[in-house]
Amino acid sequence: MKRDYEITRSNWNGIEIEIRWNRNYLVYDDQTHMAHLEVLSVKPDRAPLPITETGYKSHFTHVSTVEGYDSPEAFVEAWLDHASYAPAWREAQSAKAQLSLF
Repeated sequence: MKRDYEITRSNWNGIEIEIRWNRNYLVYDDQTHMAHLEVLSVKPDRAPLPITETGYKSHFTHVSTVEGYDSPEAFVEAWLDHASYAPAWREAQSAKAQLSLF
């Protein structure tokens, strides 16, 4: 296992996120690569994201899944955009935007 991560920052819908990508997290004998991707909301700290209520997501995947995009950042942006259509996320965002009288 290699622990060398590429670390980048990006902004998604006003939330600053840190993306940590290790394409060679685990290499099997047949040279299949298992990658590790971490997404962390930085500003606001640990803000919920459509892929995690806690602001942190650890995700293991095949390298080819992410390499189908221009970069790990592009993969994460597409993942967040897709997940933002989930009813639970939309409801949470609507509730957050609506003022409470109580």
